[in-house]
Amino acid sequence: MGLRLEPDRPEVAIVDVLERDRHDAGRAVDRSVAEELQPEAGREVLVLIGAAAVGIDGARPEGVVELLRAPGAGVKRAGVKRLLVVGGAGSLEVAPGVQLVDTPHFPAEYKGGARGAREALNLLKRETGLDWTFVSPPVFLEPGQRTGTFRVGGDQVLMGPEGPARISLEDLAMAIINEIEQPKHGRRRFTVGY
Repeated sequence: MGLRLEPDRPEVAIVDVLERDRHDAGRAVDRSVAEELQPEAGREVLVLIGAAAVGIDGARPEGVVELLRAPGAGVKRAGVKRLLVVGGAGSLEVAPGVQLVDTPHFPAEYKGGARGAREALNLLKRETGLDWTFVSPPVFLEPGQRTGTFRVGGDQVLMGPEGPARISLEDLAMAIINEIEQPKHGRRRFTVGY
């Protein structure tokens, strides 16, 4: 099942979108949120992981948007205070007004998911009844070590000495935990990288 309640952190619920049926992700997440996150449970944060990967084959970029439309309603019904979405890097800007997904070098097989994630982020920006945060990992995300040391950015691709920044999965997880425990990016997107 894609929805997990963290036993050590009862105020946090996590939905792993990649464990869901990609063609029914929005409805599946909405059902989980509505049925399993009862208002009396006191959940404070719902984390959606892998949102940008829904429709990654490029055939259904609207899958990401469905996903964000549905949980918004479920989250509100369940009384969850905050929604934290882990998306992708495609909507980060490489130059003023130019997003990574719109560049000629962006891999075609990821464009559908990236465009859907961008539309989902734009949907969140119009959301008035929900406190949300959107996390975009840097261009390069890979397994590695947890260092606890990374830079935090906004809507632009973070650059390192050898090009676009990278980060380990472990440090991305640390950045997400930091945001859950000490929110600094309410109603906006942030990115991280070395």
